Amino acid sequence: MKPGIYIHIPFCKSRCSYCDFATDVLRSEETVARYVNALINEISNFSFQSSNQSRIQDLKSKIDIDTIYFGGGTPSLLSASAVEKILQAIYSKFDVDENAEITLEMNPATVSLEKLNHFRSLGVNRASFGVQTFDDRSLKLLARGHDSNDARKTFELLRQSGFENISFDLIAGLPHQTLADWKLNLSEAMSLAPEHISLYILEIHEATPLAEQIRSRRQPQPDEDLAAEMYEVMFEKLAFNGFEQYEISNFAKPGFRSRHNSKYWLCEPVFGFGVSAHSFDGVDRRYSNERETGKYINRVESGNSTVVEDVSLTKKQVSGDFAFLMLRRSEGLDLPDYKKRFGIDLKTEFREELARLNSLGLIVLSETNLKLTDKGKVYSNEVFSVFV
Repeated sequence: MKPGIYIHIPFCKSRCSYCDFATDVLRSEETVARYVNALINEISNFSFQSSNQSRIQDLKSKIDIDTIYFGGGTPSLLSASAVEKILQAIYSKFDVDENAEITLEMNPATVSLEKLNHFRSLGVNRASFGVQTFDDRSLKLLARGHDSNDARKTFELLRQSGFENISFDLIAGLPHQTLADWKLNLSEAMSLAPEHISLYILEIHEATPLAEQIRSRRQPQPDEDLAAEMYEVMFEKLAFNGFEQYEISNFAKPGFRSRHNSKYWLCEPVFGFGVSAHSFDGVDRRYSNERETGKYINRVESGNSTVVEDVSLTKKQVSGDFAFLMLRRSEGLDLPDYKKRFGIDLKTEFREELARLNSLGLIVLSETNLKLTDKGKVYSNEVFSVFV
């Protein structure tokens, strides 16, 4: 088991109306330069501590890793030279597997062929592509800063530069979005033929522009039943086109599952660097960084820790997290393995709750396995609430 590394790049051209992530509108190249230097400093000064350090490394000076993920924000706004400096810092501090998966999130109209060629030459071999929708009306509503033609052109550039592992993000349940609109979105995505698709149902977060627009009735409240129907249509469409659903929101052609994101669902260690980045030691420690860009930079430049929350999880918290994360996966939860790890017979401990979920058609329970049904994937929070 090798850890992964997550790098958070907060900068965006504009802020999307639904976004609740730690992001900043790109204003100053000086700020970007300071942020990149702070990132490199944080990486270079990394010191791993865990309650079970032997699970991560065997008394080595460098920890082995096999995935690197640049998320955001819009990492593709960084210059290729800035990405190169960050990767150099990672390679200096860690032993990076020669076949490592290196993902960089990209938004349409933020890259040129020259920049993409440079990314490829640095070893970036996977693109996570923020399309969200091919409907120009919805893109404008979401304040995405691109149109559907930009998405198509950028996808072509990715192929021209040699990317053979491209993931699309799409969102269902947008205001005014009909089932016919959603089917057209899926058809458009299938026509471009990415290797991976992440499909999400829109969530309304407080303190976002979209939440205020809905509250003031300038936009309609999303229809949850319609969104559930869209999700079910998605199952059929993607299966027909050769995608396997390996996690509630993620579909891949054979051999193209996200190796990095799978670490989260398997409760494997991930080290996060940058604004708001979260880390998990693979055992019972979770910690996260300062959420505001300016404060993060100042913390690093003044020699202070970037960590603002550091939690040692209880056995109940660890076992609960493990159960719901495993249930997100198509393979479900291995019950004998769960009992071996935590000393809990889940079928006995949650007998009444599991009987209720089974009667609702949300789970499939056997002697050795618990997994979600297709209906259970749509209403997964009903199942997860039992364990966390």
